[in-house]
Amino acid sequence: MKLLVANLGSTSFKYRLYDMPAEHQMARGGIERIGAAESRCLVQIGDHQQELTAAVPDHGEAVRRCLAQLTDPNVGCLTDPGEVAAIGFKAVHGGRKSGVQIVDEEVLKAMAEMNRVAPAHNPPYIAAMRQLRQQLPEIPLVAAFETDFHQTIPPANRTYGVPRQWHDQYLVRRWGFHGASHRFVATRIAEILGRDDLRVVSCHLGGSSSLTAIRNKASVATSMGCSPQSGVLQNNRVGDIDAYALSMVIERTGQTLDEVLEQLSSEGGLLGISGVSGDVRDLREAAAAGNPQAQLALDTFVANIRQYLGWMLIELGGADAIVFTAGIGENDSGIRRDVCRQLEELGIVMDQAANEAAVGETKISAPQSRVQIWVVPTQEEIVVARQVYATLEG
Repeated sequence: MKLLVANLGSTSFKYRLYDMPAEHQMARGGIERIGAAESRCLVQIGDHQQELTAAVPDHGEAVRRCLAQLTDPNVGCLTDPGEVAAIGFKAVHGGRKSGVQIVDEEVLKAMAEMNRVAPAHNPPYIAAMRQLRQQLPEIPLVAAFETDFHQTIPPANRTYGVPRQWHDQYLVRRWGFHGASHRFVATRIAEILGRDDLRVVSCHLGGSSSLTAIRNKASVATSMGCSPQSGVLQNNRVGDIDAYALSMVIERTGQTLDEVLEQLSSEGGLLGISGVSGDVRDLREAAAAGNPQAQLALDTFVANIRQYLGWMLIELGGADAIVFTAGIGENDSGIRRDVCRQLEELGIVMDQAANEAAVGETKISAPQSRVQIWVVPTQEEIVVARQVYATLEG
């Protein structure tokens, strides 16, 4: 079964084509600057790469371009677009619709209900899904929601101290995100260590970051809450903040709530603290050059991660493994070092040489460490492919 796994942005479309259930990646590619006069279209099939520019007005046309590349008689890996059994989406927030869903009008309405708390994610997905349902009705669309992995979190770790009506009618609760990544970590570390009964803290650190406590391959606590704007501070998103601070800023500036929220979601986080960048690499350069705000941003990021790590360790009653994943988690040895510093009393001891040399899937804990520390590159797309395949087969 050939499955196309899509990752959408407001002006981008990235994909991977899998042959299931063998989990063989047949191709990968993407289209950038959708809607511009010229869009960049890239596909890689085996060792062959093809890049071209073309006018791609919307996501429907982006998928058509993708299928044209995949069926190109010279470089393609498919003979006909009909070989694609479904398009799977790493969808973010479905609210009352979670799990893996065949996309229909009810699913789209449920996603639209959560636009307010996922403004950067849900609207482009909804628009693209509507286009694709109209333009490519012969290909089923399947949404694998990021919130699904966190459905096992017990009520005490999901519930805010809000009026009951807010929870029941308005769906104000800790939903959790990055579910595909945390699910991959839970599955992969169990394979590595040969056990399913593990206590794991999964640290997905990247452009957006979250930590999840995992027991027996199931989520029991997570840092992100009702929206992907929450939890650990992120590249340009605020992370956690006292809700009453918003009222004070609105009163003193005369801004509307929407204007304040827009600032927090685009000018906050690492960018907001540093005034330099939301990219950790840029911040390291600025800090090394003597910029104190850049160093403060890095220190605050680490402090946020450690605060949630402490909660996770208490919730799990200790840990068998701490796993770092995603762009920063996989590539920044300094962040990993600082997160794990002075935790020897908790049985967490890093091998600094192994940490500095880590490339790919690597154990970076010292031999005497009671808790194993690993770097595990995430593979969110294969998780979505597995979920879509299981749904279609079921």
